[in-house]
Amino acid sequence: MNDFLVIGGGIAGACAAYFLADHGSVVLIEMEDMPGYHATGRSAALFSEYYGNRCVRALTAASRSFFDAPPDGFGDYPLLSPRGVVALGPVGEEARFEAALADGRETVSGVEEIDIDKVRRFCPIIKDGWYSRAMIKPGAMDIDVHALHQGFLRGLKAKGGSVVTGASARSLTRRDGIWHVQSDAAKFSASIVINAAGAWADDVAALADVPRLKLIPKRRTAIIVEPPASLAVATWPMVADVTERFYFKPEAGQILVSPADATPVPPCDAQPDEFDVATAAARFEEATTLAVRRISHRWAGLRTFAQDDTPVVGEASNTPGFFWLAGLGGYGIQIAPALGRIVAALATSAEWPADLAQRGLMPAMLSPQRFFSIQRFPAAASD
Repeated sequence: MNDFLVIGGGIAGACAAYFLADHGSVVLIEMEDMPGYHATGRSAALFSEYYGNRCVRALTAASRSFFDAPPDGFGDYPLLSPRGVVALGPVGEEARFEAALADGRETVSGVEEIDIDKVRRFCPIIKDGWYSRAMIKPGAMDIDVHALHQGFLRGLKAKGGSVVTGASARSLTRRDGIWHVQSDAAKFSASIVINAAGAWADDVAALADVPRLKLIPKRRTAIIVEPPASLAVATWPMVADVTERFYFKPEAGQILVSPADATPVPPCDAQPDEFDVATAAARFEEATTLAVRRISHRWAGLRTFAQDDTPVVGEASNTPGFFWLAGLGGYGIQIAPALGRIVAALATSAEWPADLAQRGLMPAMLSPQRFFSIQRFPAAASD
């Protein structure tokens, strides 16, 4: 019998298991043969304090110290490396640009509006004419996602925890205060279950007779474009537009391009849709001076959102010992260190971390109970 059973081996489950292992025995089960096969392994890999709503940005800021100085032995290389983002405001979208500029100024790293005639100093292929304003977000960084994910898993094992793959959960029942889980690999029991199953988190909850949260998996597409050999792209920033129609960034000497699609789909092994692939290429050509002559790779991944775009972390109502860690959207990689600490604090009834409170983060903001609140005083009927 274990103290904690974590369902899901992506970044959510890995960070939770890593921090929980400081408080008791942990087993992590993953339905695939390799942890991180779905969303984690298909991330655009950017750390950005400019990204997401206020809660997400606070979680990102609270994760920064871990990225900058991970525990001894966590990995052999830095988790973050400089990148930056040039955000462009298309003609006619000045209000969206102003809103993004205001949000960016609230971050630690800040933003700087730049003259449009200087934009091509940062990325020489950006086409003139379609944008009216531009800003640079210097605090955005590349994340070594593999190193982060493997660091959590390796650290879990070093603390005595275990990882079991090929172990889809088939039933969850609670008897005498203990959860019993039947999986494809084996039977497990634990005092506390952490539901970190990503796009499948609602399905896992249903196995435990916990109400679904109506999480929304959304497909995101990416392609890899080969630039001309004469272009050295490695030092370019990511380039995006403030209306979120596309982004592109250097990727191992080539260029990763996404149409920033967010198509709701059922939980699945997401595959790129040809229309989205074509859209990515067309929007890249619209914004740059390059023609897409060859796509060397294409893929899609799932990003699973709660209804309010804020992660769900906390114990299910009327179901002791069942904790949600779900709805991380496109932010899971960059907020993982903070989320791992939060899960450990909530699941062990520890004191809420003071640094999170100082950033305005409190348990109720993340709790699943926010979706089941009772309206005590119904609004008066309209005439």
